[in-house]
Amino acid sequence: MPYDLNQPPSGQRRPRRLPPLARGGAFLTTAALTAVTLSGCGGSSGPGAAPAPGGPEATGTASAAPSGSASPAGGTGTPGRPGTPGAPSDAKPSTPAGGPPLAGKVVVIDPGHNPGNFRHTREINRLVDIGTNRKECDTTGTATNDGYTEAAFTLDVSHRLRTLLEKQGATVRFTQDDNRPFGPCVDERARIGNEAGADAVVSIHADGSGSGNRGFHVIHPALVKRGAADTTGIVGPSRELAERIAGKFVRATGSAPSNYVGGGTGLDERGDLGGLNLSTVPKVFIECGNMRDAKDAALLTSSQWRQKAAQGIAEGIGSHLLG
Repeated sequence: MPYDLNQPPSGQRRPRRLPPLARGGAFLTTAALTAVTLSGCGGSSGPGAAPAPGGPEATGTASAAPSGSASPAGGTGTPGRPGTPGAPSDAKPSTPAGGPPLAGKVVVIDPGHNPGNFRHTREINRLVDIGTNRKECDTTGTATNDGYTEAAFTLDVSHRLRTLLEKQGATVRFTQDDNRPFGPCVDERARIGNEAGADAVVSIHADGSGSGNRGFHVIHPALVKRGAADTTGIVGPSRELAERIAGKFVRATGSAPSNYVGGGTGLDERGDLGGLNLSTVPKVFIECGNMRDAKDAALLTSSQWRQKAAQGIAEGIGSHLLG
């Protein structure tokens, strides 16, 4: 499809420079992000490109599978495994004195898209209510020019992130783990985090913008109060979560903030994403890089860099949760 919601049609939205951060009054520029030490997806077509590249909730019509697709969807997963949609939604575990730092915290990881989405174009093109209007259930995601899919990338980083968070004692749940044929839809992704009573939800993505557009950005919710959408209670904590992740991501990966979204801040406030509009718990999306840029693609396809990306996200989450 021609546009990623991170790159909307001309005239619909322009990235805005966010105001200075309260802490230190500095913009989240590359230098400022690198110095932060806090205590507490569409693009042009190409060989092997995903047929329906898109961002977190791109619009348009999905088509056939890209080369290099991830493993077939529909796996059974591990019953009761924390991190799977089928895991019991019991009360949050208590935090033992002197235990792991994130014990008692619940984190929901939302791997963007699903490897099986391209087989279910009718289902993922179905319109769902995102509070302010109706949008497609989901998209296939984008891919590098060599066919490494966003769905494969997001699952890999999500698995690494889960391991890091669980080592710190967090209870981790996934919205999908390649254990269902397609989806979930964007409204269900939000609902999974809400029903888990998550302390933080992070949706993992990679962008599909034009060549030359590089870097990462963290998307956090704007103030939206219309229809079923009401982000009043999560705007502040979500912004703080985004700031923490952005700062730690720079330090862990060495990547610069996006040069095409967010005015160099590494942050992007959005009011058009159902996954954020319908959330009642702190939630952000992270676009880890641009799969359509050769230099960014070289990073995204590196297992060593993906481990660094997971480390940066985990440190940002931990910093936010520990205050």
